[in-house]
Amino acid sequence: MSSRSTRSTVARTLVLALFLLSPLPSRAQAPTAAHQIAEAVQAAPPTQAAGATVLGFRADGSVTPLREGSNGLICLADDPTSEGWSVACYHESLEPFMARGRELRAQGVTDSGELATRRWAEADAGTLAMPDRPATLYVMTGDRFDAASGTVVNSFLRWVIYSPWATAEETGLPLAPTGPGGPWLMFPGTAGAHIMITPPVPGGPGH
Repeated sequence: MSSRSTRSTVARTLVLALFLLSPLPSRAQAPTAAHQIAEAVQAAPPTQAAGATVLGFRADGSVTPLREGSNGLICLADDPTSEGWSVACYHESLEPFMARGRELRAQGVTDSGELATRRWAEADAGTLAMPDRPATLYVMTGDRFDAASGTVVNSFLRWVIYSPWATAEETGLPLAPTGPGGPWLMFPGTAGAHIMITPPVPGGPGH
């Protein structure tokens, strides 16, 4: 089976929740800009947090720039309209892909498979820019951000390395996890191909 022919199959699987979904209009009140900046950079490598660009949320749930950065890393604050707590940081070369996802959601596209295939098709057609070399996404989840201490309660960090159109044959990576924390390739042969690195959950099997 060709790499492109796998697209219809893999699109039916769950797309990484990431990736930074455009928020729906909300009754929730958005935290202050200072709070959103402080929580957003929790996902960044410590040496890059201070220089990261930060995106946050307005009261109506739309995304807005909160701080201009200087090091090519973009961080997104927690969406107050969504359940749970999650922030992410990613290399600026991924911004067209992430921004397109937010745009499609704002237009009413909510199915994860359709979000994936629409963007992959646009990337294949050359109308959606993708990184020309591996680009990293950092995703942190937790119970909440404690502004007083500047820490995340029960934080959990995982890594995603986008490598568009990569295949198992090209990378030597398996297509499923082989052990706790082991890297594997998700959506091979597509514009959304990425390496997943998920450490063991604290207190769970393999930890």
